[in-house]
Amino acid sequence: MNLIADAMEPYLTASGISFTRNSPDMSLRQAIAQSNAGSYDLHLAIHSNASGEQSAGRNRGVEVYYYPTSARGQDFAETLATNFSDLYPLPDKVKTIPTTTLGELRLTRAPAALIEVAYHDNIDDARWIRENINAIAENLSKSVAETLGVEFQRP
Repeated sequence: MNLIADAMEPYLTASGISFTRNSPDMSLRQAIAQSNAGSYDLHLAIHSNASGEQSAGRNRGVEVYYYPTSARGQDFAETLATNFSDLYPLPDKVKTIPTTTLGELRLTRAPAALIEVAYHDNIDDARWIRENINAIAENLSKSVAETLGVEFQRP
C-alpha cells in the first residue's frame, strides 16, 4: 500500500493538495497521533484486505469504511467507492461500510475513510493490485481532490 501512497504523491502535488504521510515503521497509534497533530481536512487510510482462515483466498472486493456519525467521512467514503467502482474489475463488489471499531476512523480528528483496496490473499485481487498501482493511486487522488473541491490535475 506504500507503493500506492508513493504513486499518489505526484497527483496530489499537481492538484495543489498538501499532505502528510505516515511511515511504514509507525504503529497505528503513532499514525493516528500524527494525523491529529496537524490541521487536516481529510484522513485517508489505505489497506489491503485478507480473508479469515476459513475463507482464505476466496474473497474478492473493495471495502470503504467510515465512521457512522461523520457526514464528511461518509461523503469521502462514498466518493472513493463510486470512483473505485469505475476501476475495480468487479464494480458490484465495491461497497461502503459504516463502523465504530476502526481506530483510524474513530480516533482521528479529520473526517476519515479507510479503503481496503482488494484482497491480497486472493491471487486475482493480488495480481490486480500489483498491475494497477498507478491507476489506483490516480483514482484515490481524484477522490481526494473531488472531496476537497479542488480540480484534479495529472502530473
